[in-house]
Amino acid sequence: MSPDGPFGRRPGVDPPESAPAPGEEPAVDRPGAVEPPPPPPRPPQGAVSAVTWMLGVLVIVAMAYIGLNSLRTEGPGSRGLKVNSILPAFAAPQVDSKLPDADANIAADSSGGRRPACTVRGEGILNICELAERGPVVLAFTVDKSDRCQEQVDVIERVRPRFPGVQFAIVAIRGSREQMTKIKREHKWSQPIGWDQDGAVANAYAVAVCPSVTFAREGGQIASTSLGFMEEAELTRAIGEISR
Repeated sequence: MSPDGPFGRRPGVDPPESAPAPGEEPAVDRPGAVEPPPPPPRPPQGAVSAVTWMLGVLVIVAMAYIGLNSLRTEGPGSRGLKVNSILPAFAAPQVDSKLPDADANIAADSSGGRRPACTVRGEGILNICELAERGPVVLAFTVDKSDRCQEQVDVIERVRPRFPGVQFAIVAIRGSREQMTKIKREHKWSQPIGWDQDGAVANAYAVAVCPSVTFAREGGQIASTSLGFMEEAELTRAIGEISR
C-alpha cells in the first residue's frame, strides 16, 4: 500500500528496526549502531589499595541503585501507560483480513498531512478508537513465538463471554502474519487481531513484557495495565473494574 494510504510507512521510520518485540535482541551491527565503550585499562598488579578498591565498590553499588531507580520511575514500559490517560490511537490491518501488508496507522491528528488513525475504519481493520466508543476495552498484546502470551489470550477467551458489553481485541507484535492467523484458528480465538508489523503500536503502548494487557473504560480512559501473566480470577476482577 502506498505510504500516503491509510496505513503506509511513517516518514523517517525504518519499520523492520523501529521497535524490537518483547524478548527480541536489538540489532547492533546495523549502520549507525553505537557500540558500547571498551572497558577501562586495568591498573598495574598491586597498585590498587584497599581504599581504592572500596571506593570502586561503592561507585558500582551507586550506579546499580541509580539504574534500578530509573527503571522504576522513568521507564514507561515498567508500569504501562499512565492511569486515566486516553488509549493511544491506532488502526491496523487484521491478520486474517484480505488487506495488504501495511504498518499500523498511529497518527493522533492530521498534522503533516497525515490521516488520523481514528478515521481509518472498515472491514478487516482493528481501530482502537472505534472499540472504545462501543464500551470498555481489554487489549492484549502477543507475539507468534511465545506460548505464555498465547496462554494469556486463551484465559481471556474463557472469561470473555461473561462480559458482553466489553470490547476485546489482540495486537500481534511483528512476527509472521500467516503464523498468527494459523495460531488464531488453532486456538479458536474469536477476538480480532491487529497486526503491528513494525512494532509502532507496542511502542505507543509502552509494551516491555509479554503477556501485557491494557484495560480501559468506555471512551478509552485507561484503568490499568498488566505486566505479566494474569490468572483467571485476577483477570476477571480487572475486567469487572472497567465494566462498572
